[in-house]
Amino acid sequence: MGRGEEIYAELLWQGARSDVPPVDVHLAASILALSFFEAERGGLALAEATGLDGEELAELCRIAFPHVTLPEAGTPVVAKEEQALRDILWMNCGEASVFELLLTRLVARRCQRPNHLWQDLGFASRDELSMLMQLHFPRLALKNANDMKWKKFFYRMMCSSEGFRLCSVPVCAECDDFDACFGPEDGEALLARIANGKTAPQQMGHA
Repeated sequence: MGRGEEIYAELLWQGARSDVPPVDVHLAASILALSFFEAERGGLALAEATGLDGEELAELCRIAFPHVTLPEAGTPVVAKEEQALRDILWMNCGEASVFELLLTRLVARRCQRPNHLWQDLGFASRDELSMLMQLHFPRLALKNANDMKWKKFFYRMMCSSEGFRLCSVPVCAECDDFDACFGPEDGEALLARIANGKTAPQQMGHA
């Protein structure tokens, strides 16, 4: 078992409150496991890998992993682009709960990583990202009915909100580079790669 999977297993072993859906425990553990591994490997503060400060990380653990004690997290630096994505996610969340607020910050931070978003969230497949969006950001899931790659979709929304276009083609079907936004998001799960002793693939950002 690789270090990332060990962290995931440790989070689940610590147990969650009975009122937290198991799917949310799994999703949060996956994101945190990969983030914690990257922070540990790269000598980063947990805040830089997760986008959450110490108080926010502690609150997430109180919600999902009440027996976990975290080291000092620090305070993340949030760029304008990341803040814009936080705002879009928060405005489109399902319940406006504390868990969803923290989830918006995790997703926005992990969206800055270079691989497919489902990979950089530590998920086993893109299906898990689709599940997360349907559960916690249902309006965005409906808006992305054509199944555009999520990073492309997010950046299109950010550009629209700022009043400029992401690309010059008015209709996606007319685009010569259709697969860049709608093509398959194949690849190996990053926690699985870590378990197998591999390094994470460096792909194009915003995939």
